[in-house]
Amino acid sequence: MNGGKVSAPAAGESRQPASVSASAVAAGDAEGLRLRALETARDRLLAAGLVFVVAFLICAGRLVDLGAFGGGSADGPTAAVATGTVGRGDIVDRNGVLLATSLPTASLFADPKEVIDPRAAAAALAQVFPSLDRNWLHSMLTHDSRFVWLRRNLNPSEQNAVNRLGIPGLGFRTEYRRVYPQGRSSAHVLGRADIDEFGVAGIERSFDAVLANGETVRLSLDMRIQQTVRDELMAVVREHRAIGGAGVVLDVATGELLAMVSLPDFDPNAPVNPEDQARFNRVSQGVYEMGSVFKLLTLAMALDSGVTTLESGYDASRPLRIGHHTISDYHAKNRWLSVPEILIHSSNIGAALMAIDIGSARQRQYLQHFGMLNTSSIDLPVQEVGKPLVPNPWRDVNTMTVGFGHGIAVTPLQMVAATASVVNGGVYRPASLLCADDSVLAPGVRVVSPRTSKQMRAMLRLVVRFGTGMKADVPGYNVGGKTGTAEKLIKGQYRRDQRVASFIGAFPMEAPRYVVFAMVDEPKGTRKTFNYATGGWVSAPLVGRIIARIAPVLGIAPAEEIREAKTSPAKNAPSHKEQMMQAIREAIASSKGRQLAAN
Repeated sequence: MNGGKVSAPAAGESRQPASVSASAVAAGDAEGLRLRALETARDRLLAAGLVFVVAFLICAGRLVDLGAFGGGSADGPTAAVATGTVGRGDIVDRNGVLLATSLPTASLFADPKEVIDPRAAAAALAQVFPSLDRNWLHSMLTHDSRFVWLRRNLNPSEQNAVNRLGIPGLGFRTEYRRVYPQGRSSAHVLGRADIDEFGVAGIERSFDAVLANGETVRLSLDMRIQQTVRDELMAVVREHRAIGGAGVVLDVATGELLAMVSLPDFDPNAPVNPEDQARFNRVSQGVYEMGSVFKLLTLAMALDSGVTTLESGYDASRPLRIGHHTISDYHAKNRWLSVPEILIHSSNIGAALMAIDIGSARQRQYLQHFGMLNTSSIDLPVQEVGKPLVPNPWRDVNTMTVGFGHGIAVTPLQMVAATASVVNGGVYRPASLLCADDSVLAPGVRVVSPRTSKQMRAMLRLVVRFGTGMKADVPGYNVGGKTGTAEKLIKGQYRRDQRVASFIGAFPMEAPRYVVFAMVDEPKGTRKTFNYATGGWVSAPLVGRIIARIAPVLGIAPAEEIREAKTSPAKNAPSHKEQMMQAIREAIASSKGRQLAAN
């Protein structure tokens, strides 16, 4: 109180009355409580949110695990699963016709740990899939892993039937199934892909990496031509009760294969049978002694090397004896034959003598250039391309027999490519199953001169006009070619009752565009062929029918005035032989004229 005086406040003390300070403190406490309550609520919300995020991540991780890795265990088929979001690339023909594609399908799997009653589930599934063994299903549904395949590539009705069962632990995964819309028609070319869409044969295997990347592969095949060749070849194989056949159409300018058919064939959509012999490709894989079709190569070598001319000839009056071997003619003329007549009448004796004049070393060199001594570089797996069988050692007798197509075995594919080089102006290009880009077409390798090629075109035309290939003639298309009939070598012995009958032709011969080859394996004679089963009776008419059907499709119109007069109603008409000799003289004169013009 200090004598009734009020003391002044100390420095720093509040000068407010005591009542005001108390209310302010009360208000501050209330605001603090409110802020602490808000802070607590916020922390709780953040914690709850974090729990939800963690739970979401766990669920997402589990889904990724199930979808990509099959639930943890990599046992069984899970390790072989190959899926993609796009699927395997398509294969199309040169015109864009779809040959192979991949379609999305449902595949059934199970998590055995989630299946409540495996025995009942196995019984129910066996009703949906009668081909699946109930005991096998039960073993799968009691497996130790968390993922097992039960059935791949289901159709919609099968998927619906499984859904109606309502069995816990079953699920579906979207995969892709390889489908071949054209069926058997190009089976040997396409090959197939397995259930996991890995290429295992044919183009599917050769271009597996490209197709697996989703890219489209465009082939040189023309399905219109392919189907025509298959239809005609199949009819002849059936008619002559043959064990098989082969047919090829090749563009002589590019080496593109427009058709490649091997019979018997198979359905690439069907399950695989490892024992199925129909998977053997007679065109690219089979090696055969081609017989007399080889004579066209012998004549081309002889003319190109200058060892003979079209005016030359050889003595074919009697069989040739060399060591223990006798070389004779099937339809012997027993006389001296001009070089054109040797090809027209398909003389083994004349071809053998011509081959001796060529010589072994030169013969091998030409055959090497023609692609006959090495494996073809076709766009197929190496396992599906046959290796030629050649003489070793190569003696004089081999030179003679090779001259008429025996003692050397090659694939039809090799024969076709070599013939194309003979008629296209003398340039060899390997056969190809890919559609060519004209802007980057390879130049090819010259194997014979343009003059030799022209002479050979004239000679091959004479074979069809007057010789063994007459049944291949097609009015308006100026077909040329050569027949071949070769006995098959079985256990070291040639079998007269087991033959390969073939014909190789080209058209139109004034400017060849396509080579057509047909081979029938072990044909039987019929009443229609007077019991003959040779190339002239079986394969030559087959090639003629193929040409007659495909030429209009390929845009080749029949030429006028192209049917050379073979007969005439006139009383004094020249005989067949006189017409032939006149045609030979004209061919020789034409050859001389070209030679003089060139000089």
